[in-house]
Amino acid sequence: MNRRAFLKTLGTGAGVLAAPTAATTLLARDAAAASGEQLATLYDLSKCIGCGACVEACREAHASDYPQPKKPFPKMYPARVKAEDFSDKRDIDDRLTPYNWLFIQSATVTRDGAPVTVNMPRRCMHCVHPPCVELCPWGSAVRYDNGAVGIDPTICLGGAKCRTVCPWGVPQRQTGVGLYLDLLPAFAGNGVMYKCDRCQTRVAGGGKPVCLEVCPEGVQTIGPRSEIIAAAHALAKATGGFIYGETENGGTNTLYVSPVPFADLGAALQTGPGRPGLHAAADVMGKEQNLATAVLLAPLAGLAAGLLRLTSRVKTAARKEDDHA
Repeated sequence: MNRRAFLKTLGTGAGVLAAPTAATTLLARDAAAASGEQLATLYDLSKCIGCGACVEACREAHASDYPQPKKPFPKMYPARVKAEDFSDKRDIDDRLTPYNWLFIQSATVTRDGAPVTVNMPRRCMHCVHPPCVELCPWGSAVRYDNGAVGIDPTICLGGAKCRTVCPWGVPQRQTGVGLYLDLLPAFAGNGVMYKCDRCQTRVAGGGKPVCLEVCPEGVQTIGPRSEIIAAAHALAKATGGFIYGETENGGTNTLYVSPVPFADLGAALQTGPGRPGLHAAADVMGKEQNLATAVLLAPLAGLAAGLLRLTSRVKTAARKEDDHA
């Protein structure tokens, strides 16, 4: 299919797409989230031995989801836009990458005069009101009814807005893959963003995240958020522990209970790209400017998502035709 035919098909499809109604705006989504019981997970960090079984299981379970980039990469404009390529570093497991959606972050702090080492499985926090979803201009970041947050790789253009607005900088980009290659490869995004979707397919089918299933120490549990919060408080009270994730960024669906204060852990962690911190994380979507932007953006993002999905289908159909030619 040549470029003219491609654009003609895209334009025809766009004409039949109805613009999203007000029901898809931020306020309606927030109301739905508030009235439903999202699933949350609780990590008892006193149990984690840092064995890495969860990391390995995650990599195996999602191997087919990882990007297979085309090289050489298109030259990007402006020149300050740099390629992000982990395709030759797929074995990295001490940080988040497009090929590693979960890693163990460890820190040793002094508590009551004795050193205490805490191991933390780190991945997407799955926020209750995720800024990546509300502020993605293309509608490629999605929140599922069960409280998990994912990114649709078939329509993501890799603009990294999700990473910019994430308090923990979780999503990671791989250049040379995705829809941008068929649109404006020199200008449109630079790849696809990747992160944990909390094993959405497994959970939607009644299963559990694979990291939870393989853990030999029973570190993680999953359940309705209200029950998980109650369990976190009960555990913290029984052990003298500390909670993270209940209120950070307006509340998340990932809660940690640690035997030492998270401020101490955060100060001892090695942080940076792909290695989140443990800061207080103010509510991004509670800021008036972001809230207003999201309300205005939601219908446009919904329309953009529809157009991009149509484009993706056209691209897939064209590829199949070429394969059979």
